[in-house]
Amino acid sequence: MNLFAIRWLELSFVLPLAGAACMTLFTDARRKSRWCLTFAGATLACTAIVSLAYYSGHPTAAALWNTSGRRVLNVDEINAPLLPLVALLFFLTALTTARTKFARFPCAGQLIRETVLLAAFACTLPGPLVALLAIDAFMPLLELRRRGQPLRLQVIHAAFFVLLMFAGWVVSSGMGFSRFGSLFYLAGIMVRTGVFPAHIGVTNMFVHTSFGTALLFATPLAGVYATARLVLPIAPAWALSLLGIVALATALYAACMGAVERDVRRYFAYLIVSHASLVLVGFGLHTPFAVTGALIMWASAALALTGLGLTLRSLESRFGSLKLDEFRGLYDQSPALAICFLMTGLATIGFPGTPGFVAVELLVDEAVGAHVAVGLFVVLTAAINGIGVVRAYLLLFTGRRHVTGVALGITPRESIAVWAMTALILFGGLMPYAYVESRHRSALNILRDRDTNLNTSVVTPEHQPH
Repeated sequence: MNLFAIRWLELSFVLPLAGAACMTLFTDARRKSRWCLTFAGATLACTAIVSLAYYSGHPTAAALWNTSGRRVLNVDEINAPLLPLVALLFFLTALTTARTKFARFPCAGQLIRETVLLAAFACTLPGPLVALLAIDAFMPLLELRRRGQPLRLQVIHAAFFVLLMFAGWVVSSGMGFSRFGSLFYLAGIMVRTGVFPAHIGVTNMFVHTSFGTALLFATPLAGVYATARLVLPIAPAWALSLLGIVALATALYAACMGAVERDVRRYFAYLIVSHASLVLVGFGLHTPFAVTGALIMWASAALALTGLGLTLRSLESRFGSLKLDEFRGLYDQSPALAICFLMTGLATIGFPGTPGFVAVELLVDEAVGAHVAVGLFVVLTAAINGIGVVRAYLLLFTGRRHVTGVALGITPRESIAVWAMTALILFGGLMPYAYVESRHRSALNILRDRDTNLNTSVVTPEHQPH
């Protein structure tokens, strides 16, 4: 039997839904933990096979759901590595959730969100993509309501995003004014990714929801995917330049706020906003190498930020709410978490030997080529983010020793997550060529579609990475 003949992509949507249905049958936290991990792991395996099938030349693993002869869900150069990445983020979040917290962890809701987000990342048509992103935007509100937290700000944030995205879809497809519709898309994506002043929606999410829910809402950077699918192919050059300027200002602002923030969750939210904005800066430059750098930074930041967030989440489960206002000296209690924090934190800022290093180099080179001031601001933003990471590490793990009679060492599940994260970061940083080549092909495809839509010259294959 041909392994790739099985409809693995459809299975990756069905399995989380089946898992969500099974979660309603269990009340015991241990059984919920076991079955949630089983379904999340099976979904990760399915998406990995989908990606392998694409790169090995077996497109039969992709779902071809046709609407008027067009593929609604499909695997291509853009999303082939992103589908297993999204599934991995959900699996690691479930893996590092303490069994004692599974009674409160929204297993069914997170598995449903995994289906929605995987379908969004596999979607290639504007209408269904907008609908899926709208569902994903409103799903965290259910947890806010269940926890009795204030809803108004998050409802306004989600409503603005959904209204702008639907307006963009109606104007660009129904009325035929694609360039004008791209402006609505652009505004909606800026709200979703937390570009100033919409960043308050991201920080509010981390303050009032569980860390796991906020993490899975922010780190996949779904707004960046919408930018690649909906905005880059049709937006006029001046609109992308405006996006780059506003995103760069937001990236620098968020980096500065994170460098002085005292609350751990708010610090992490600012770090996510800063990196998401830097990715949009690369899209705003809309050159082959800038878009390549943005695509690489997107995946590397999603992986590294998830690892950093899971480390902070594990620390919270041991020590409660954390503040960055004194030296806590937690290294002796949790050395493995300290190492994971430092490694993932350095990976977010593009430290040499991590996947983000190539992304930062490409982005800085293209930014300097566009304007020296732009390049300087990109470098300054990365430097301030680096200062924030080192500051947080020193305050959390160094200084006076934390004395307790309770064992606070790393659990076997957390150990698996730490080693997996370490392996992926080191492998991607030391042998990046294959992934860089894939992302460069994606950038060329996006810009080629853009040139076709705007009736300009086609990007030639001469722009190949050295």
